[in-house]
Amino acid sequence: MSSLLKSASAAALGLVLVACGGQDRVSADAIAAEEAAIAARAFLTRAETELAAMNREAAHAYWNQATNITPETNAAAAEAGAKATKLVVALANESKQFDVNILPPDLGRKIRILRSGITIPAPSREGAAEELAEITTGLDATYGTGKFEYKGRMITLTEASNIMSASRNPAELKTVWEGWHTISPPMKENYARMVDIANEGARELGYPSLDQMWLSNYDMPPAEMEAEVQRLWGQVEPLYKELHCYTRTKLNQRYGDAVQPATGPIRADLLGNMWAQQWSGIYDIVQPPTAPVQYDVTQRLVAQGYTPVKMVETAEAFFVSLGLDPLPQTFWERSMIVQPEGREVQCHASAWDLDDEEDVRIKMCTQVNSEDFYTVHHELGHNYYQRAYKDQDFLYKNGAHDGFHEAIGDFVALSITPEYLRQIGLITAEEMPGPDADTALLMQAALDKIAFLPFAITVDGWRWGVLSGATKPEDYNKAWWDLRTKNQGIVPPGERPADAFDPGAKYHIPGNTPYLRYFLSFIMQFQFHKAACEQAGWEGPLHRCSIYGNKEVGKRFTDMLEAGMSQPWPDTLEKFTGTRTMDGSAIIEYFDPLIGYLKEQNEGQACGW
Repeated sequence: MSSLLKSASAAALGLVLVACGGQDRVSADAIAAEEAAIAARAFLTRAETELAAMNREAAHAYWNQATNITPETNAAAAEAGAKATKLVVALANESKQFDVNILPPDLGRKIRILRSGITIPAPSREGAAEELAEITTGLDATYGTGKFEYKGRMITLTEASNIMSASRNPAELKTVWEGWHTISPPMKENYARMVDIANEGARELGYPSLDQMWLSNYDMPPAEMEAEVQRLWGQVEPLYKELHCYTRTKLNQRYGDAVQPATGPIRADLLGNMWAQQWSGIYDIVQPPTAPVQYDVTQRLVAQGYTPVKMVETAEAFFVSLGLDPLPQTFWERSMIVQPEGREVQCHASAWDLDDEEDVRIKMCTQVNSEDFYTVHHELGHNYYQRAYKDQDFLYKNGAHDGFHEAIGDFVALSITPEYLRQIGLITAEEMPGPDADTALLMQAALDKIAFLPFAITVDGWRWGVLSGATKPEDYNKAWWDLRTKNQGIVPPGERPADAFDPGAKYHIPGNTPYLRYFLSFIMQFQFHKAACEQAGWEGPLHRCSIYGNKEVGKRFTDMLEAGMSQPWPDTLEKFTGTRTMDGSAIIEYFDPLIGYLKEQNEGQACGW
């Protein structure tokens, strides 16, 4: 054999040897991957069983504490919270043995959910979970029992909120606003300590800080999610600025330059809400002089003898009209629909799922008014979502992302149109507002929906700075108001005390409820609404569309809910809307008739702040 042939043969043999070696490696890698998958599946089966049992135990302890705040229920909730935190942290740490990149997609997804799913993680060192649980329970109880002295007696947040909405006396508004904000300074030291412990827990789980852990729950890298929020805000910010400019002018006309200047930020206590997050309480001040809406929903509810229970029944009937099942009897037996006599409770409205199956409940101190009429639809949206995904595996028993969960009930509530109110008998056909009342109808909606958007990004914008360590405890309050002024164009009614901790006067801060979900939900509910109206064949203005009674829409709606968290949220979004991207264009379309009016009214004004 010539040397050339020898060389060629050697080269061929070399290729065969390399190929064989590659096959051996591929084979070995495949075996290793299969073994890892088997081990991961066994681990997750055990983990989900343990988590489901612990979730039921903790849920009952937290329910008991929220509906009857006592030292005993606080202690029981803290004990359950510590136990649950220890379990989740232990399982998340145990999951580190698995490389999610080589596991089958479903197993990798579950492990990612497990690692990032706990809101306030404790490190595994001795005593950390107990200390963290005691702090979080204490913060929640401090808020829930908060009262302050006004006109010689102690008043609650509910009473204070009623004053904020009804009063037109700026001195009284300032006093009540400042009074409620006295409940939070005692929280500050414990809140800062909680942040330290939770960040230690987040780092143990592999995240640089807790804010990055929270932002890891959206099927994309945290930096991309932050950019997505800014993109969405950019779509709707121009509408907010027009509403801000118009509202400031009306407040200036009402109160004068000494109370509300015609330029610059708006005084926070003048906007009809304790946190200036929604402004519908001052509709009488800003209502357009066009054809008015001839009815007041609160007055109609009262006049027709609605009770809190009847309001919840009416909301249930909406979901049933879409083809969903009625709520179980246990819902009516176990929910806290009105504030009970003789005990302290957490009145902040919330929906609960105590067994991941059928034991769904709401907790509200419901009043017969328009605001709570919408709120009960929102809360039942959570309950119907919880029931829809009850057959999913435990780690998938959640919304596609947290914004979905918040959007569902509000999406349904967008169908509380004049036509719907006529259908359920709250108004008569003669009282149906015509097209000339659209500006008034949309102004009412904008005061809630558009005014809320910058507040929603502010709460977690502030918290991300705190959780990342960029905002130190001594700067908590300054950072809060810097961001609120930047995003919302509002300022407090007066100089704040040195010890102020104004973020703590909003439930979601001491309650440790991530707030980005609400911003996303306010974008997505309009996206859902537009898609549903298209499915229903609606051809009129988007704000007049109601899907009440449309079972075809209800079927597609139910399919979306049943998926839970079992797949990336763009898959779930596409299933209902036909698009894989969150989009603010539907909210612009919805309010388009109002935008023209606001721009016309703002002409010549020095808008901005």
